[in-house]
Amino acid sequence: MKTYRKTATLVGSAYLFSNITFILGTIVMVESILGSPDYLNLMSASRAQVVLGVLLSFANGLAYVGIAVLLFPILKPRFESLALAYVGFRVVEFITQILADVSPLALLTLAGDTGKVGAMQELGTLLLAERFWAFQMLNLIFSLSALLLYVMLLRSRLIPGFISIWGLIAAVLVLFNTVLGWFNPGLGETLGMVTGLPMLLNEIFLGIWLIVRGFNPSAAAIEPTRQLALEA
Repeated sequence: MKTYRKTATLVGSAYLFSNITFILGTIVMVESILGSPDYLNLMSASRAQVVLGVLLSFANGLAYVGIAVLLFPILKPRFESLALAYVGFRVVEFITQILADVSPLALLTLAGDTGKVGAMQELGTLLLAERFWAFQMLNLIFSLSALLLYVMLLRSRLIPGFISIWGLIAAVLVLFNTVLGWFNPGLGETLGMVTGLPMLLNEIFLGIWLIVRGFNPSAAAIEPTRQLALEA
């Protein structure tokens, strides 16, 4: 049980860390520049900010993989296939995030080349399009992995049911907005904050809950009891 408590604290801390790095790195440091019409000049003047933002985004991806790895030993005895699929989704999500973060780094190189303005604009538009679709794939994988996780947490009762149901609804909203963005990027971007906020709040709440309360002791004790019975 001490191991379960330690794991809950680590997972909760990873959730808080991932959301902090996502907000600071992706939204505040990188997207605030890429969303400007004069983004190439801004990137050239804010090189350190962009690099730091990408590094924080990278740390966010590592945190998500860490969450899956930490939860795997707890979820595997109950849902072996789903738990393995969850880890796989998180790894693919991290790879997709790396692909999305290549664009800002490549744009830094373009921003330093002032020789061909027209070509820079065209390449910049292409790289921004690549980042958009990489994030679309990332959000798709993220929403599917969240659905897997909250189904397992709901069935195992490791956390209160309302948190799992909240997470399931939030994941469906992210999935809906992602698919909507494929057909109507403008509307998807407009609704992105609204549909993504429930998931953001859910993960912050879940992180604090796991740090303060941990997993449900009665649910966490079920599998060790079964293992002892099998060994006997």
